[in-house]
Amino acid sequence: MQSDDNKRPEDDIETGPEDGPKEEADQQLENGAANAPEEAAKEPNLEDRLAAANDQLLRSLAELENTRKRAERDRAEALKYGAMSFARDMLGVADNFQRALKAVDDMAEEVPEAMRGLLDGIAATQRDLLAALARHKVTPLDPMGEKFDPNMHEAMFEAPGTGQESGTIIEVIETGYMMEARLLRPAKVGIAKD
Repeated sequence: MQSDDNKRPEDDIETGPEDGPKEEADQQLENGAANAPEEAAKEPNLEDRLAAANDQLLRSLAELENTRKRAERDRAEALKYGAMSFARDMLGVADNFQRALKAVDDMAEEVPEAMRGLLDGIAATQRDLLAALARHKVTPLDPMGEKFDPNMHEAMFEAPGTGQESGTIIEVIETGYMMEARLLRPAKVGIAKD
């Protein structure tokens, strides 16, 4: 018998028919086959995760595109209607020019010749103002004879016995204005009542 000190490492290895290289490979194959259902179970999970990530990416891209379109639409609206409050303020100036010219027209015979130049200047200024508003797509409403529309008109009074159909505009007290397709100011009107 050999002493423990003289023992070779090969002597510690027990060899048997089941521990050969072929058997070891078979055992690894069996372990791999036993793990195959686990791997197969992991694969759909990976596929599901990939599909979910792909879906999230597509949704994010769609949201980004929608945000871009919304920003472009908002920018176009700002360009189109950005001057709305300024135009609304200028309508008061146009109204004052109209009132001044109407007052002078009512007493045209009494106006001295020296004032005619001033009145011509006021009329020219009014035309220029209205032309500037028109260049910016501000147009007056002329609802005379139309049916009253509460979205476009503001009723100031109702007049019975006019011979007109009820709800017909019979007088425009203050001109209304549109800017493109938006109402800038409703027309103040009088309407017929049966």
